Amino acid sequence: MDFVAIDFETANYSSDSACAVGLVKVSGGKIVDRVVHLIRPPTRQFVFTYIHGLSWKDVAEADDFGALWPKIEDFIEGAEFFAAHNASFDKRVLHACCASYGIVAPTLQFHCTVQLARRAWNIRPTKLSDVCQQLGIALDHHEALSDAMACAQIYLAASAGVSI
Repeated sequence: MDFVAIDFETANYSSDSACAVGLVKVSGGKIVDRVVHLIRPPTRQFVFTYIHGLSWKDVAEADDFGALWPKIEDFIEGAEFFAAHNASFDKRVLHACCASYGIVAPTLQFHCTVQLARRAWNIRPTKLSDVCQQLGIALDHHEALSDAMACAQIYLAASAGVSI
């Protein structure tokens, strides 16, 4: 099982306003690599600093998504799918960022760890922090790499049939 867990943080309500991405590569059922990138969004408008702690100052010197894309593309090479918590959000951000920079979005399917947690363990509510608490997974919520690591661990636990 080879996949990449992905988590985006956005600056504002615009889907192409990614300001951070965490990526965790899983190969053969084991976490083999991880990376986090700050991203300079298209505008300076930050609405969600209170959630993730990032502001324009943090990302002003970072690559924009278009410049960062080759690194992301290399990282996801060989993955069979993406795993994300509330996958529709991360898929929407990825596709919007790709569209904004004229990049063909990857065709990998997204597997949602919200749905997985409900199916595997009947966890409710299924916010990432709730699922991590139930499974004993460490989490620095809304830090992109920590969120992506948690998604990878949730997916691996469900695949291994871990009970809670």
